[in-house]
Amino acid sequence: MNNLNVRKDDNVKVLTGKDKGKTGKVLAADPKSGRVLVEGVNIAAHHRKARGAGQQSTIAKVEAPIHSSNVQIICPSCGKAVRVRHQEIDGKNARICAKCGASLDAALKSDKKKKDKADKKAAKKTTKKKEEVPVEDGKAE
Repeated sequence: MNNLNVRKDDNVKVLTGKDKGKTGKVLAADPKSGRVLVEGVNIAAHHRKARGAGQQSTIAKVEAPIHSSNVQIICPSCGKAVRVRHQEIDGKNARICAKCGASLDAALKSDKKKKDKADKKAAKKTTKKKEEVPVEDGKAE
């Protein structure tokens, strides 16, 4: 599995497993194995043995990776867990919310805002009134 619909810093909802229904932020995504690490989900206990005379053995709680098919992205604009649609916008591939059509990529959102501002400025320049020059009919004498 090479392509994931989920990327780092996305908010996702867990669909299956012991943590079904929980939401969290993606801490890491591994496209090779198709797994993602979600904050506060799939907590595992790591037993750490004391290595020196002054140290104490501990049990550390850490997040374990889960398969990317078990999570679904939460759309920032509509707030629902959605499927992802892929679309090319301005020559860049973008992830699009399947329900509301909003972009899920923050970089493309900021590019779109910049482009919209540039379009508005260009529209203002072209809408300025130009002086009309009367054209005389050229008659051959």
